[in-house]
Amino acid sequence: MEFSHFFFISSSLLCFLYLFRSFLLRKFQNLPPSPLLLLPVLGHLYLFKKPLHQTLAKLSQKYGPVLFLQFGSRPVLVVSSPSAVEECFTKNDVVFANRPRLLAGKILGYNYTSLVWASYGDHWRNLRRIASIEMLSAHRIQTFAEMRCNEVRSLVLRLCRRCDDDGYQVVDMKSAFFETTLNVMMMMIGGKRYYDDDDSGSLEERRRFKEIVTESFKLSGATNIGDFVPILRWIGMDKLENKLKLLQEKRDNFMQDLIDEHRQMKGSEKQRNTTLIHVLLSLQEDDPQNYKDEIIRGMMQVMLSAGTDTSASTMEWAMSLLLNNPEALIKARAEIDHQIGHSRLVDESDLPQLPYLHGIIKETFRVCPVGPMLVPHESSSDCTVGGYRVPRGTMLLVNLWAMQSDPKLWDEPMKFKPERFIDFEGKKEGAFLLMPFGYGRRRCPGESLAIRVVGLALASLIQCFEWARVGQEMVDMVGAPGLTMPKAQPLMAKCRPRLAAGKLISQL
Repeated sequence: MEFSHFFFISSSLLCFLYLFRSFLLRKFQNLPPSPLLLLPVLGHLYLFKKPLHQTLAKLSQKYGPVLFLQFGSRPVLVVSSPSAVEECFTKNDVVFANRPRLLAGKILGYNYTSLVWASYGDHWRNLRRIASIEMLSAHRIQTFAEMRCNEVRSLVLRLCRRCDDDGYQVVDMKSAFFETTLNVMMMMIGGKRYYDDDDSGSLEERRRFKEIVTESFKLSGATNIGDFVPILRWIGMDKLENKLKLLQEKRDNFMQDLIDEHRQMKGSEKQRNTTLIHVLLSLQEDDPQNYKDEIIRGMMQVMLSAGTDTSASTMEWAMSLLLNNPEALIKARAEIDHQIGHSRLVDESDLPQLPYLHGIIKETFRVCPVGPMLVPHESSSDCTVGGYRVPRGTMLLVNLWAMQSDPKLWDEPMKFKPERFIDFEGKKEGAFLLMPFGYGRRRCPGESLAIRVVGLALASLIQCFEWARVGQEMVDMVGAPGLTMPKAQPLMAKCRPRLAAGKLISQL
């Protein structure tokens, strides 16, 4: 009895001394505010519940918009105010230009050498130059405009063909958007479509591609606890690592086969520069060191993974919001009818004349961000944020969702109000209130392409169809847990061709 009493007192004293020491160290080092209880090994991981962005938002409400946490062995800075974000991506932009070294970056990012995962330096700058100038410049994007238009019109035609005698159909919008964006990206990358009734690519090639896509998105939401608690890597971690290695081998082989196929066609002027692989192989002839096959494979995989699911999910969220807010759908249709009329289908060149449509897209980014937190950054040296010291090697998480749902920053933040973005560009701190593509040196270079794909698809579906919910109940707006936020329940919607657009659709 005495021993147990002594043990209890000793344990309590040790816990108190540990917590007090941690508190003093944080105060002495001028670290940002942090929850007091810091467990050995786990750090603050015991606090987390899904979805992570909401948990972090609650912690920030309690401790402040500049928050310091321990994800196991990793120090983490969480920022959730425009002023703190501005400080991170202006004054400290170079400091936070690195990426944390996670298992996904090691295996899927070619040992941290791909555009997404590479550390800031000469190699990353070269990759960024290739992406910004050779692949995603305004000229290059415009080169593929007709192809994107054809893919969106193919989607419109497929929906029309499914209509029954009453003119209505129920459509799985998640699949429709996802397959369309995959076709868009693969047509740009390799000149082939892998979904729907097209004869490009063999059946075996299509099977391989669909298998890779399925496995990629199964593993994309997997959390590797070993990234944060190394001592636990031996508990089930080998299975995830082996799955990622097998997936990367399949992805690599598939992309290399496409590269080799394009290389065999390089003598044909008709084929030259008609796909991104052709473009990069042409550059490889003059500069083989900067355009190795591995670099080309990596760039293509980044394009495919970063440009497909995010755009498709944004479209799905946008249509869900429009179905729950039919007055916004009516306004969008009226704008399109007024600007384009009924004599032709909407085109990419029309998008700048559709401000309300752009308001819908931006409001979707705000209310239902596919990436509720930016891709993690990591500090390369000590710096200060909000007056606090941030140690070297700290992972930076920017909680977009917290800022975009903050009533101090937005009028009626839970309401869907596309008109709030009509004059948004001139607002103070506007760039740091809404930044779905990031900011600073590591801002996503594919922003222009994504806006075009999403805008053209939504405009075309609004112009050509009447839309309604499947039932009387509102569309479920719950997001799936994870680092990204797709809809938990795929969107099913009813549509029928508009009478005003009948002649246009018949010409497809």
